[in-house]
Amino acid sequence: MKSLNIHKSANDTLFINADQGRKYNCGKTTAIFKADNEETDSLYSVSEWWMEPDFEGVGKHQHETNEELFYVIEGTVSFFIGNQWLDAEQGTFIRIPSKTIHDFANQTNEKVGLLNIFMPGGFEQKMPSIEQWFKNKSK
Repeated sequence: MKSLNIHKSANDTLFINADQGRKYNCGKTTAIFKADNEETDSLYSVSEWWMEPDFEGVGKHQHETNEELFYVIEGTVSFFIGNQWLDAEQGTFIRIPSKTIHDFANQTNEKVGLLNIFMPGGFEQKMPSIEQWFKNKSK
């Protein structure tokens, strides 16, 4: 199937097929950015995160000014939110307000997937250095 991308600004249509997007390989997880600064005028970014079994997470962290939305596409994803780990099954929606400590991991034997919306956008600018960090970590 051919994609339709008539993007000129955040007000234009954007159509991205399942196999398209900017892909970042980060060890046992792969991030695929479908829309970010360029397509949304920095209002938000949309990405998929696919985690292999036993992915330990990206590390507990918080964002000072950004809010995140997560939707579990496939499997059961473990989320650390505030001070506890919670299991989120397929179809679960989670909102992480700014300044909330959080992390996500795959503690199962199956591949799992998340849809992430990061508001405002800009997070994707960090992805090349995050990808490099995972490459250096695995050496």
